[in-house]
Amino acid sequence: MLTRKQHELLTFIDRHLKSTGFSPSFEEMKDALQLRSKSGIHRLISALEERGFLRRHHHRARALEVVRLPEDVSARAAAATGATPEPAGFAPNVIRGDFGARLQGVRAANEAGAVQLPLYGRIAAGLPIEALRDNGTQVEVPIALLGNGEHYALEVAGDSMIDAGILDQDVVVIRRGDAAENGQIVVALVDDTEVTLKRLRRRGNSVALEPANRTYEPRILPADRVKVQGRLVALLRRY
Repeated sequence: MLTRKQHELLTFIDRHLKSTGFSPSFEEMKDALQLRSKSGIHRLISALEERGFLRRHHHRARALEVVRLPEDVSARAAAATGATPEPAGFAPNVIRGDFGARLQGVRAANEAGAVQLPLYGRIAAGLPIEALRDNGTQVEVPIALLGNGEHYALEVAGDSMIDAGILDQDVVVIRRGDAAENGQIVVALVDDTEVTLKRLRRRGNSVALEPANRTYEPRILPADRVKVQGRLVALLRRY
């Protein structure tokens, strides 16, 4: 039997994983559960891990795996899809079926639909975003990861966003635009010269560009010095 907060956190993590492909940050979990500190999130995650609902992959940044859901959530999901729920206590974590060259139901990128996006160089201070573009370099991105609007891809340099699951040499997909909501990760142009990937917070007439790494300090700037050049919508990583 889970507590109400444990139940809320588990379902939030599950929804976030299904919609984005990666686990939420501790800040996002804290805000979602309306807690005052991240220590409460740490305790809830530890409790869920001890009870076999969550698994942490300690060798990867921000890597949480939902092992199983409470019976009431599983039953609602099964009812919504018309599937027959698995027997209680059965929580498969492997792909079932044969291990031939093709997995049933999986389509290659060109079959599923993909687009070529311009790949900008490694994001670095001192250059506006357009100056990073290499017109001869593109990256193939599944259409399912994109929404409306114009997009571009950007190679990340550095570790300032590791707690958001964004690592050095990752490729992020950005939806071009000059608007973003508080808490969204954006490409920001500072003083028309410096480009950075950070979480955006507006505070009165100021803008805070927040890293997702405790070793870095947020930058608080007048709003007129910061221009949003797009917001993060997807992340690509090669192993």
